[in-house]
Amino acid sequence: MKIAFIGYGNVGAPLAAHLQNAGHAVTLAAADPGSTKLQAALARHSGLRALAPVDAVREAEAVFLATPFLAVESALAGVADGLAGKILVDCTNPVGPGLKHGLGNAESGSEMIQRLAPSARVVKAFTIYGFENFEDNAYPAYNVKPVMMLCGKDGAAKETVSGLARELGWEPLDVGGLEQALHLEHMTLLWVRMVRMGGASPNLVWAALRR
Repeated sequence: MKIAFIGYGNVGAPLAAHLQNAGHAVTLAAADPGSTKLQAALARHSGLRALAPVDAVREAEAVFLATPFLAVESALAGVADGLAGKILVDCTNPVGPGLKHGLGNAESGSEMIQRLAPSARVVKAFTIYGFENFEDNAYPAYNVKPVMMLCGKDGAAKETVSGLARELGWEPLDVGGLEQALHLEHMTLLWVRMVRMGGASPNLVWAALRR
């Protein structure tokens, strides 16, 4: 699959490299070709390449949005038309002062993104944890895989993203429509509060157990 990444920091860069390792053609949407962050991301895997954002999105079948939330609007401004009909994987989280929801719970970040790119097929995924578990999500001492919860209104898009999650070693769990994104964003806040403020290990994931 042809995949573009808008944002390639602590979350985007490892996901991009792992997806390239899994056999996908991954392109980084580079607004600044000389940035140190871009060079660091490209250094992770020789197969990664960089293109201008419009070109990266045009070529892609799926686009991962992994910028800081405050950069979402500007990141999408120049490429929204190119996202029409394409899967847009929202990896962002609106975090406000005091580790509260950045949009005051009035709507989820994913629903805002859907408004900014109305023709895209938005799927909330690759959140609920910190970057450590996107670098390495292997827990070999257990006989279950860590769960990756996702949501969105397009069933086919969710199936595609679920497949990508499986390739990366996650157990995908579809939790419903895009209105569920608000709850996933609060799960991220819970993880951040436990780990960054409460001192819990960053090697902390959720699992889905079934009888």
